[in-house]
This record gives sequence, structure tokens and C-alpha cells, in this order.
Amino acid sequence: MTTDPREANQFFLEKYGLSSASLDSTLGRVLGRQIDYADLYFEYQVGESFSLEEGIVKKVSKDIAQGVGVRAIAEEKTGYAYSDEITVSQLLSAAKTARYIAEAGQGAVPVPIHSVSAPKHDLYALKKSPIDVPAGEKVDLLQQIDRLARAYDPRIKKVMASFNSSYKVILIATSLGNVVGDILPLMRLNVTCIAEEGTNRQVGSFGGGGRSAFDFFFEPSDVKGRKGEKRFEYYTREAARQAILNLSAIDAPAGTMEVVLGPGWPGILLHEAIGHGLEADFNRKKSSAFSDRLGQRVASDLCTIIDDGTIPHRRGSINCDDEGTATSRTVLIEKGILKNYLQDRLNATLMKMSLTGNGRRESYAHNPMPRMTNTFMLAGESDPEEIIRSMKHGLYAVSFGGGQVDITSGKFVFSASEAYIVENGKIGKPVKGATLIGNGPDVLKKVTMVGNDLALDAGVGTCGKDGQSVPVGVGLPTTKISEMTVGGTAQ
Repeated sequence: MTTDPREANQFFLEKYGLSSASLDSTLGRVLGRQIDYADLYFEYQVGESFSLEEGIVKKVSKDIAQGVGVRAIAEEKTGYAYSDEITVSQLLSAAKTARYIAEAGQGAVPVPIHSVSAPKHDLYALKKSPIDVPAGEKVDLLQQIDRLARAYDPRIKKVMASFNSSYKVILIATSLGNVVGDILPLMRLNVTCIAEEGTNRQVGSFGGGGRSAFDFFFEPSDVKGRKGEKRFEYYTREAARQAILNLSAIDAPAGTMEVVLGPGWPGILLHEAIGHGLEADFNRKKSSAFSDRLGQRVASDLCTIIDDGTIPHRRGSINCDDEGTATSRTVLIEKGILKNYLQDRLNATLMKMSLTGNGRRESYAHNPMPRMTNTFMLAGESDPEEIIRSMKHGLYAVSFGGGQVDITSGKFVFSASEAYIVENGKIGKPVKGATLIGNGPDVLKKVTMVGNDLALDAGVGTCGKDGQSVPVGVGLPTTKISEMTVGGTAQ
């Protein structure tokens, strides 16, 4: 089966015997005088995973998940029920439960199914899904990675690599009379290297992927200075390089100092510290640091922040969201002014704002909510080298690990997995144990230089919210923050 979204409706029709009449019947069971809106979300997904360790592929798994979720909305109340059995009888049972939970509303009139369509985008058209590639080719890729990583430096003592892919078919039917389907491929390759020198043991990790064909990993890398490498070779050498680099890292200093964020993956700080605070549910409930601030200055005029779910083949891109709304390019902050929030149907209706195509859910067993897709800051005009030269004393953070964020206050703590001390405009020794501590809205106001080198991450981002995980993308140009608290381990 291809990834043509036009085939989604036919897939469910043939596999489960669904028809417009059965969808009408289910939606009619949900709707009535007490329910304002209802939808059905069908899902069929195949996933597989290959893991290599000690030069051997030790684990291979394949799983299939299927189910349907039924949602009823009455004013601010949402009733949700789901089943892993897709039959008309189970649909009607879930519909009755969802309606019972929602209880009361203004009332809506059932609308017969009148439109079966594909999304207006086709962002990841593939002739062959990665999951259909023979297992032997995936095993060979992991073994090549193992050999390449070990050859990088004799201090690389352990290599772990994994390949994961999935193929998901969805169909959304709404009480507005619309039916929209999509077919979503996704894959991810990860490499972790452990380097040892005496008692010093350090880790380096890298990876990438997206909604692309398996051949994506064998195409030339588009990273500056690494264009002679295939993508999987770049991932491997980057993981090995980080592990070896960390062997010579010194303890990070602590204090308030200038901080420069490198391009690409450091956009995860933007995603966590600012992006979540721009999701509509937090703002409708007045629990975000950005609540009631539309039209106000919330950042330096150098900052324009975008959420764009329409970039072809990106990990965070989707043809339509999980409510059937076409994804879009949404300007969240323009030259420092707050312009928009990320909306799903429930919050957009209650806030009387336009849909943005950001209603996302982990699976049929989850209710949709406002979520990011690919979130990034637009490039500025400064040369990245000029930004580094402008630093007197500070930290240059190239990559990040984990972090924590408080949506209400905007406060965050992030650990840097690769960072350097900068003195008088020159990059010095790598440091370990550095954490960045700050407040999202406050940090945005302290952006003083933005580079012309916007880069998106390699395709590994997964966002968690309220127990749900969805694939996302992040991005950033080289960005200077005039002042930030750095937590370190140096005495």
C-alpha cells in the first residue's frame, strides 16, 4: 500500500466494512439536543523496531494496533470513549458512552455525511513505506553503523543503534458531515556511542528521520562541512564525536552570563519554554504566562516564531490534524508581538478563534488537544561567527538533553549535552554538567542577536503532554541571549 491519503477511506471500507450509512448512524447516536459536536477517529497502525548492541541485532519486534475513538462535545464538556474492535456494534456502544459523559450542551442537528476527501496537502508521498523494506536491509544498516562507530576511535567501547518505523492509516468523520483520511509513514534512526578512557566514561547520541523513504538515510548529508557523508554516516560519526569530545570536557562554571544557542536541535528549548505556553488550552484556562497577551510585546523584535505542519517529509508534519483540519503555517510571535495561539476545535470554538490544524492525539485511545508540529524561530541577519565574537564571557550550547518546564510561570531548567566556554569571542574547552535556568518569556526579551543560519533538527523530536506523546520538529538559528543563569559543577 502506498502513502496516498486518498486511499485511507477505501482501506477502512474494505477492511472493516464501514460505510457512510454506518458513520451517519454512529454520529446520529452521539448527537441530539444535548450535544454540540461529535467526531469519530479510526486508526490502524503497524510498527516495527530493530535494536543492535555489541555488534548483534538482539531485538526485533513488530506490532499492530487498531481502534476507534468517539468524541462528544457539549459546551466545555467532552465525552470520549474508544474501542480496539472496529465494528458497527462497538461504534454504537462507544457513541452512547461518549454522549453520556458529555451530558449537556446547546444542541446540534445531525448532518449526513456529504463529503469524503483527502487533505489538501500531500506532504509525504512515497512509492514504498519504510515498513515494507526487507528486514535484511535494516539489519545491514545497523551493522554498518556499528563498524563505522568503532572505527572512529579505539576509545569507542560500546555502540547501540536502533531503527524504528511505523505506518498509520487514519480516518476522521465529523458531525459537520465531513470525512477525511490520511496515511502517515514515519521512521527514526538512533545511534549511541560510549567512550572510555581509564575510569572516564562518556556518552554521545545522535539520530534522525522523518516521513520519508528508507533511502533517506543513504542520501548525502546536507549539513555544512559534512556533505560528503551519507546521512547514516553523519549520524554515526556525530554520536562518536560527541562521546570522544566529552572525555575532555571540564566542569561547567556557574553564574549569570551570556548564552549563545546553536542552530537546530537547541530549538527544543524554544519548544518547551515558549511553545507549550502558546497552546490554546493553557491560554483559555488562563494558566499560561502568555494568557490574554495577544497583540502585546512578549519578545525582542528580533524574534519571529512559527509553527508549521506543512513542511514536506518532516517528522512533525501532518497532512491534516487528528480532527481532520488541514495543517497550516501559523505565525505565533512576529517581531516580538504575540499574534496567535495553537488551536484545536474545542478551544478555538470556546475562544472564538480560527482553527490552526493543531488538534493532535497519540492514538485512538486519546482525546485530541492543542499540540505543536514543527516549531522554530526564523533566521535573522547576523553571521554566526560574528555572534560568537561578540561574547566576552559565556556559554555556547550546541545540543541539549532533558529539561523541565512550568507552563504557568514559564520557568525552565535544561541540561546541555554539548557546550563550550567562550572567552573574549573565542570558543574554548567543552564543558559537562551545564544547565540553563530561566523563564521563557523573559529569555525571549533578552535575545540580542539572531543568526542567518536557521536549521531544523535532524528528525528525532517527541513531545509529551498530559501523558500523550506525538512526533514533532524543532528549529533555531544561532541565537544570543544577553543574560541567563547557568548552573554548573565547577568549584
